[in-house]
Amino acid sequence: MSKVGLIPYTIQTVLKDTKVIPPGVELINAPSAWKQGYSGEGMVIAVLDTGCDSTHSELRNQIIDGYNFTTDDNGDPKNFEDYNGHGTHVCGTICAEENEEGVIGVAPKAKVLVLKVLAGQGYGETKWVTEGVRYATKWIGPDGERVRVISMSLGGSEDSSELHKAIQEAIDENILVVCAAGNEGDGKNETDEFAYPGAYPEVVQVGSVNLQKEISEFSNTNKVIDLVAPGEEILSTYLNNEFAVLSGTSMATPHVSAAAVLIIEQAEKEFERPLTEAEIYAQLIKKTDSLEYSRRFQGNGILNLASGSVTPSENHPLTSTK
Repeated sequence: MSKVGLIPYTIQTVLKDTKVIPPGVELINAPSAWKQGYSGEGMVIAVLDTGCDSTHSELRNQIIDGYNFTTDDNGDPKNFEDYNGHGTHVCGTICAEENEEGVIGVAPKAKVLVLKVLAGQGYGETKWVTEGVRYATKWIGPDGERVRVISMSLGGSEDSSELHKAIQEAIDENILVVCAAGNEGDGKNETDEFAYPGAYPEVVQVGSVNLQKEISEFSNTNKVIDLVAPGEEILSTYLNNEFAVLSGTSMATPHVSAAAVLIIEQAEKEFERPLTEAEIYAQLIKKTDSLEYSRRFQGNGILNLASGSVTPSENHPLTSTK
């Protein structure tokens, strides 16, 4: 039975209270999208992780639904509470509510479908993740909502054909699948490090930079990295209605997942039709700036929501390939 788990990450600080736009959210220029009227309204992101603290003041209004695939709480499918903190942190980066306290997420009006595929200790069976991906693909919300992005800050060393197939099925339904690259990096350009599902060519594989836009030493490098986002000293929501500063490619991934729904929201308004997964990917990559690193480190560059535009380019009307 193959296992998957949290990509190792660092807890740097836990805070009882704060009132700030997190530096990572600022670094990708999410406020520029908000000023244009795009905050993720009507968008749903499936977060496959350790669950979510459903009572957190920043998140309790942001959860549209959830399901527990793990053995926590005797396998009660309706109890997707987070006993680890990782999933709550990821959800906060995605859509912490805009209010007069705490933090704000990249897409503060989006909703999360919380799919608990890792137990409290941070590990799970690959089949739980596979089931979670399939659940997200088929899920329909109370008002007919569908998942637009699947976000996975998890990984393992084993390639699973069933998980790979489930991801391909999600992509066939025009869902963008965003995954952490992994934290086994050695800082060297010539060596490859792979974690699955991030290493599958169909997914958007996210590496990490620090708040000075330097590649994180721990960030995996390989030929299929798509882009990088802030993954060091990331402030977000945490257990017990608190906040924490964490580091890892796990923290970079939700910045991209949430940015993707802002891009979908804007592009579909402008084009007046739904976008395919390939078109969503192309629009996301337009919102990157190249850094002074090899593509094995940075892929197409750092996510920047103020960069580029959602208008079609002459040669490639909307699409590009991963």
